[in-house]
Amino acid sequence: MLELAIGIILGCCALGAGCAMIAGIGPGIGEGNAVAKACEAIGRQPECKGSVTSTMIMGCAIAETTGIYALVVAILLIFVAPNTLVGVLKAALGL
Repeated sequence: MLELAIGIILGCCALGAGCAMIAGIGPGIGEGNAVAKACEAIGRQPECKGSVTSTMIMGCAIAETTGIYALVVAILLIFVAPNTLVGVLKAALGL
């Protein structure tokens, strides 16, 4: 019984970490679109290269935070949550 419950906990933590990493797709698509539009804007008006580039870099940095948050959640689900949840399970069963 205990082994099955621990297996379910480990499996769900791994599944949750995989689902969290799906959020890493969004920043990649968003940053790709931002760079494409910045290149297009610089091509149309080369004199505004500095302001377009700085704005693009700031936007990419902000967009990347979503991917970093997803990575942190995935790491927590893989390394921290299983031990914590198994401890809670053992405490509940009085082991």
